[in-house]
Amino acid sequence: MQTKSLPSTASTLWILSLALLQSRLKAMCSGRLQTALLGAGYFVYLLVGAAVFQALERTAEKQEKMAAAQMKEAFLQNFTQLTVAEMEQFMKNLIEAIQNGVYPVGNESQFEESNWDFSNSFFFAGTVVSTIGYGTLHPKTAGGQIFCVFFALFGIPLNIVFLHRVGKMLSLLCKKLGKFLYEKGMRKKKIKFLTLLFFLATGILVFLCLPSVFFQITEGWSYSEGIYFAFITLSTIGFGDYVVGKQSDRKYFSYYRVLVAIWILFGLAWIALLFNLLTTVLEDTEKIIVKDLQQIGKVSKDNVGSQQRRCWPVQFIPEEEPLPPRAGGDAMKMESLTADSEHTKNEKKGFLITKLLP
Repeated sequence: MQTKSLPSTASTLWILSLALLQSRLKAMCSGRLQTALLGAGYFVYLLVGAAVFQALERTAEKQEKMAAAQMKEAFLQNFTQLTVAEMEQFMKNLIEAIQNGVYPVGNESQFEESNWDFSNSFFFAGTVVSTIGYGTLHPKTAGGQIFCVFFALFGIPLNIVFLHRVGKMLSLLCKKLGKFLYEKGMRKKKIKFLTLLFFLATGILVFLCLPSVFFQITEGWSYSEGIYFAFITLSTIGFGDYVVGKQSDRKYFSYYRVLVAIWILFGLAWIALLFNLLTTVLEDTEKIIVKDLQQIGKVSKDNVGSQQRRCWPVQFIPEEEPLPPRAGGDAMKMESLTADSEHTKNEKKGFLITKLLP
């Protein structure tokens, strides 16, 4: 019996030691350290994903670009002799190449540039886990597509946890501002309004207005187009009509799209917090409206009830019932009470009718 209890005792001690170690590690790790570790793990996940996508897709892209270059060269040499059917086939091949991210325009150096370099691959990995999905760049090989499924399967929950933690950091700034204003003697309603205004103004400036100026300079867009792209991206709508780093006539600095991906990640945390805040405001407004409607309905119901009581017909107005006869001497008066009951009822009815008449 003692030998049988040894494994259970050892497993119990092992579980207790693990629980103790976990509690100590949790006590040692502060909130900031946990956020830093989560952020580091998140970016390592994106870096690994970018490296795998680059390795799986770059070779296939080179083959597609070589085929597009040969198609372009054959067209330039023989376009005067092409039949209608050959011209239509050329147009189909051209459309397919563009859909695959190959643009057969410009000089030969453009064909040597890859859509799956590390910067673009990192940007693509960020759009996958954030569920933006522009659609302009996507894996075409079987290995890349299968890896994309599993990368998104684990990356999207990780992205949600990371954005939640970043949102807490942003809300902490607002709480510190509110605490500072409260210590200055400001009223709570005014503090709530000012912190909300600070959150909106700072977020709009940092994540919408300033990036739009940056895109206006880098991409050549108008300011309104930059605002449009910023909001469509951060709200994860992702139409794909405006995408950074896709214009062949412009030179982009190294890791330009990596910088844009970092802006997207922090902007997503801000706009998610903004949407939650707006949802809370709408829910509170709905509760206030429902409460007011219930009070109005209760008041109107009371008024209608009082009007109905005033207009009740005579036959529905309850009459006072005669008291039951007492024992003893009261029993001897039953005959006289019965004789006078009809006369008493007629008098009551006449009194009630005169009371209701104007």
